[in-house]
Amino acid sequence: MSSLPEQTRWEEFKETGLKWLLAPAALVILYIFFGFFGRNFFSYAAMVNIIDAAYYIGFISVGVTFVIITGGIDLSVGTVMMAAAIIGGTAYRSWGWSILMAMVLIIVVGILFGFFNGVMVARVGMPPFIVTLGTMMISMGVGSIVSNVQSATFPTRAVADGWYKNIFKYISEDGFTIPTGALLLVGVVIVSHIILKKTKMGRYIYAIGSNKEAARLSGVNVQLWLMSAYIVAGAYAGIGGIAYAAVYTTVLPSAGQGFELFAIAGAVIGGTSLAGGVGTVFGTLIGVFIMSVLAVGLPSMDLQAHYQTFFTGIVVIGAVLLDMYRTRKASEVKVVTPADQYRGDMLATIGTLRQEEKAARAAGESDRARALAEELAQKKRELKRTYRKMKEEENAERARIQARERESERAFQAEVRRAKRAPSEEKRD
Repeated sequence: MSSLPEQTRWEEFKETGLKWLLAPAALVILYIFFGFFGRNFFSYAAMVNIIDAAYYIGFISVGVTFVIITGGIDLSVGTVMMAAAIIGGTAYRSWGWSILMAMVLIIVVGILFGFFNGVMVARVGMPPFIVTLGTMMISMGVGSIVSNVQSATFPTRAVADGWYKNIFKYISEDGFTIPTGALLLVGVVIVSHIILKKTKMGRYIYAIGSNKEAARLSGVNVQLWLMSAYIVAGAYAGIGGIAYAAVYTTVLPSAGQGFELFAIAGAVIGGTSLAGGVGTVFGTLIGVFIMSVLAVGLPSMDLQAHYQTFFTGIVVIGAVLLDMYRTRKASEVKVVTPADQYRGDMLATIGTLRQEEKAARAAGESDRARALAEELAQKKRELKRTYRKMKEEENAERARIQARERESERAFQAEVRRAKRAPSEEKRD
């Protein structure tokens, strides 16, 4: 049984666990808020709409999480997703491909764009921002060229080839809707989590994001694993393209720009650090659902869609500020004073006594348990009294040191001013 005292557990929770609870707590609060102030928000139809709004953004957000963990960025995932969907739709409508082959083509196109980004960033050494910005424009152009600036139309649910829509939303004959795509999205998240946490690829991606040079000196093939992150982002952009086609049927050549911002926002809101080395795909999923709740909840309060962009921007800025605070706190050098050392030792002793008291009570040793309880109470009083006295002495000593430093600084400045006045006084003489 652990002897870790309650205060130490709470401090450890504040350092590591609290940040992972912020996004789920925000999601629950938002959902309850819109449930009370929106129209029919607690309905099943609203829940289906929230899940529908999370599909394609969710897939590309999970993909871009891999890239951000490496310390990079991918501004092209939105337009790559749409370009892949347009090319796949054109292959189905104009080239006579089957819908299954068209879906495979969509994923392949996404992988090729991801491979291109990976080569330019990892092999050539170009900045990720510039590379993916260029790929954003290239993918928009490629989609328009292949489709001849025409929209790509996928088969509807009414025809035989429309079976793929059931992957993301099943509608029974009586009109009952089941958001089956949620299972696919969660499955992708679970697989991605396993890749990041349980495989060599994931460990190296985190290592690259934490310190690329240290990872290289440790023998990590930085170029290979950095490329793999962009390839994963491209593959998930392809899956997102299939999800978009399943939800909307018609894909426009000009669409897709701006989706990358929502994807990055989902990752950042979910706790992925833009500095690299920190992030989870489960957190990203929560961030995506936060934006989906905003997308469905704001219209339920008679607010237009552009309010979603406004509030999402506020949430993203808040998430980045929180990440900056966590990063700064993590990099701070903590000086353990004698008072802090005394407190830590006493907390460990109190924790041990507490466990011994519980064991004595469980064993029916009431006299020993009573004695331990008295000793425990005495230790707590001693800790409170002695720790407060030691901190007061340390604070007083710190104040004296700071006062001496200020006095020394004033004397130094006065000496500098006298030295500056001396030449002018000599000239007057």
